Amino acid sequence: MRQDILEEIKGFEAELIEIRRDIHRHPETRFEEVRTAALVAGKLREWGLEVVEGIGGTGVVGTLKGGRPGQRAIGLRADMDALFIQEENDFAHVSTVPGKMHACGHDGHTAMLLGAAKFLAQKPDFAGTVQFIFQPAEEAGTGAAAMIKDGLFDRFPVDSVYGMHNTPGLAVGQFATRPGPILAGADFWGVEFHGTGGHGGAAPHLATDVTVVLGHFLLAVHTILPRNLKPTEPAALSVGHVSGGSFGSPNVMPAKAVVRGTARYFRPEAQAMIRRRLQELAETLASAHGCTAEFTYDVLCPPTVNAGEKVPVANAAAAALVGDAAVGEFPMSTGGEDFAYMLQKKPGVFMRIGNGSNPDGSFHNVHTPKYDFNDEALALGSAYWASLVQEELGWTQDERA
Repeated sequence: MRQDILEEIKGFEAELIEIRRDIHRHPETRFEEVRTAALVAGKLREWGLEVVEGIGGTGVVGTLKGGRPGQRAIGLRADMDALFIQEENDFAHVSTVPGKMHACGHDGHTAMLLGAAKFLAQKPDFAGTVQFIFQPAEEAGTGAAAMIKDGLFDRFPVDSVYGMHNTPGLAVGQFATRPGPILAGADFWGVEFHGTGGHGGAAPHLATDVTVVLGHFLLAVHTILPRNLKPTEPAALSVGHVSGGSFGSPNVMPAKAVVRGTARYFRPEAQAMIRRRLQELAETLASAHGCTAEFTYDVLCPPTVNAGEKVPVANAAAAALVGDAAVGEFPMSTGGEDFAYMLQKKPGVFMRIGNGSNPDGSFHNVHTPKYDFNDEALALGSAYWASLVQEELGWTQDERA
């Protein structure tokens, strides 16, 4: 057991809470994490790490070499960005930026990794190198790819890479992951339907009506998965935005209607089918009603796939803190995570850490306006990262032999 790590980190837990709440008060969205990145870089330098900023836009990497000889290196990654959501909480650290909030806990993820950096800088009792990766724009699905394109793993070589995300509803003190696919590939799609528009009261018969096309399309979208994939295959397809016309002119038939949504999948064949059927339905339905359709499809991130050989390492790091009984297997989820790009380059694991729930079992989920990261998990998350370093780099090559 490594309870000593947790106890030492609890000694500066108040600092981590203040960092977390400061980031929460000042949320920054995709590739705008200038203040957050500066805070991260400043803390890492204060604790003696080598720091490089501006990787992939606003990414930061801190490098720490162990006190014992070793050639191996691991990467630990946290995301920094917030969401475009208006916060509805009333606590003291509520967002000060209208329309933006840390509704996914990336403020907590950043603080946890900073906590591990501070602890390990004070006690670098490991053999090798740790790269602390602070990533922008996870919510856009483009931050990890941007850092990799900017030479992340060439400039900061690692043998393996690890990520972690909080999970509301999973008790604080519990961890969970699984070998193989854990999260789905995630894409955005959209259609613009174009018609003539017209006078909905006096001359609807002279118009081509995009609202009719839109209505048929919205229903047809939900036939794609059940009629093209096996019922046992996990996938998701949903609509998140619909617009057309003017609220103040209900007698005007719009000339354009817009629909946007997301697709989730675990196989490239499923992705290709979803893309093809969305476009076919949009164009065919539009043509049938004298309209046209402009289809777009944006690939965000592939499925997140854990390396089977690294899952026991990650589980052992968690179990050393909380015991075997508190480390479980997390079911596959159709949530998406651009850490997947890093796992395509290096073997590693995406771990879930409990964010807790209310006494009655309820909780505010991520991506909702009343969500908040649970500060009770901060020290535990930092300790997990430090424990993982011990699992991977706690021995020199000679000692392993």
